[in-house]
Amino acid sequence: MEHVFRLTLACPDRVGIVARVSNFLAQYNGTITEANQHADLQEGWFFLRNEIRADSLPFNIETFRQAFAPIADDLQMTWDVHDSQTRRKVVLLASKDNHCLADLLNRWHGGDLDCDIPCVIANHDHLRGLVEWHGIPFHHVPVDPANKAVHFDRVAELVEAAGADTLVLARYMQILPASFCARWPQRIINIHHSFLPSFIGARPYHQAFERGVKLIGATCHYVTDDLDAGPIIDQDVTRVSHRDDVSEMIRRGKDVERAVLARGLRWHLEDRVLVHGNKTVVFE
Repeated sequence: MEHVFRLTLACPDRVGIVARVSNFLAQYNGTITEANQHADLQEGWFFLRNEIRADSLPFNIETFRQAFAPIADDLQMTWDVHDSQTRRKVVLLASKDNHCLADLLNRWHGGDLDCDIPCVIANHDHLRGLVEWHGIPFHHVPVDPANKAVHFDRVAELVEAAGADTLVLARYMQILPASFCARWPQRIINIHHSFLPSFIGARPYHQAFERGVKLIGATCHYVTDDLDAGPIIDQDVTRVSHRDDVSEMIRRGKDVERAVLARGLRWHLEDRVLVHGNKTVVFE
């Protein structure tokens, strides 16, 4: 993978933003290898993502931040720049279902996900063998329904100890408390097995069956303290009919869940997702 710096920003829209950024990079002979931008005309907001060849610049990532900061301040930007050689640490959280976890581990093992996975945390012990086969530490942290705070406190300790910057709920099947969500804003990714905002909460396939829908889907989104209502990263659907019972809908839905979660995580790792309010701009 080419060594690049990924510059992402969002700011009030105005004339000259692209010129200011381009002139800054040209001043230091920076080579842009990918450029994306979007203007939200209703909100009056502008979004940009550039990939810049790191070896074309005369400085490292920290000096880049210092040099660009005055422009960002002047244009009231929310911004960041990430070094592609700094691999993110992703902790996966799971329960009993293995389809999403196994898919992510397989993609990571094959080099399709550019990250480190320091550990997997699960509230059941069923998936230990799968995880440890990949050489990844597995932590079983059971949930006491009468006192879930103990579970979440222990999970938070393990995440902090792992130095993780991203958490993925690979069918974790637990509702995170608000205090937990607040510790990792826009860094907790969930896969919900329905096409949100339809059928939030538990047993969405059963809800869909009862409603007689002709499409079922899955949604990858950032987690907030508002259940299944965080900013959406990716969604997809598959057709069903009156012939399909709940078990068949679940079987088909699992394929969609795997693909949607993998895409959403990859886009997050590549800094392609910009959050604005409760919506996202995704530069695929």
